[in-house]
Amino acid sequence: MRARRAVFVIFALSSLAAPSGVAIAQSFPSRPITGIVAFPAGGPLDVLARVMGERMRQSLGQPVVIENVSGGAGTVGVGRVVRAAPDGHTLSFGFLGTHVLNGAIFSLRYDVLKDFEPVAMLPSVPLLVAGKRALPAKSLAELMDWLRTHSASVATPSVGSPSHVMGVSLQNLAGTPLQFVHYRGGGPALQDLLAGHVDLLINQPSILLPHLREGKIKVYAVLSNSRLPQAPDIPTADEAGAPDFHMSVWHGIWAPKGTPKNIVAKLNAAVVETIADASVRSRLTEMGYVIPARELQTPEALGLLQKAEIEKWWPIIKAAGIKPE
Repeated sequence: MRARRAVFVIFALSSLAAPSGVAIAQSFPSRPITGIVAFPAGGPLDVLARVMGERMRQSLGQPVVIENVSGGAGTVGVGRVVRAAPDGHTLSFGFLGTHVLNGAIFSLRYDVLKDFEPVAMLPSVPLLVAGKRALPAKSLAELMDWLRTHSASVATPSVGSPSHVMGVSLQNLAGTPLQFVHYRGGGPALQDLLAGHVDLLINQPSILLPHLREGKIKVYAVLSNSRLPQAPDIPTADEAGAPDFHMSVWHGIWAPKGTPKNIVAKLNAAVVETIADASVRSRLTEMGYVIPARELQTPEALGLLQKAEIEKWWPIIKAAGIKPE
């Protein structure tokens, strides 16, 4: 009898000491949430994270403080999230590069897929194939023919960036070697394209379209299955004769592995509410982002996308031997 009573007392005390998952979710967040952006302030991912975080505060009742932890092409900041407590108060605002490509390029101390809980997919942006103004090619098909008979150079913002990986895909599509010129950021790469020092650059519309409108560069295709609303004259790669030659720089939010599902659900609901906000949607559209459909804003959809992109891009990266410099 005494033994049973002792067991009951221990169980009762442990139940009081350890709140249920529902109670944890109800009290979450209990303090400001830290959103880690693994790059310097002012970049595309940083701007997107701040737009999202500003509105998510209304849904969560706590501020989302964006912290820039740069280094190692994003691996330093992402690694910090892996080591954080899985309580929903530290999140990774990442993208295709940090949560897919880096897994094939770097020897990481974490697994880009297994060490995170997907929270929500964020807006994406397709890439454009641009060339210097002096290039004779007037279409993507003509560009392919020109590449096969000339020694062409391709600028990239950095080794292993989406621009670099898509440049490798362009090389595979053309069936001819290209010379890759790596820079420390998109700004220097763009400047050398404008100056005519390099032939090609694959990058985001917000970077390239202003110079296209001024007649300083050529743009051959948008690498998605739909045209850009802000530049409807640019054909898709499919229309230009390169079916499925696509790359979209998609973004997402991840929590550390082991974060309770009810907390993930609460964070996801805040993202969904933010994306549904008319002022936020207007602002993101003006910046060139493509807003995912409601059914794609779930944790499950982000996880499936991440797996599919790993299966698509890792073999290309490894075959090309892309390694950090």
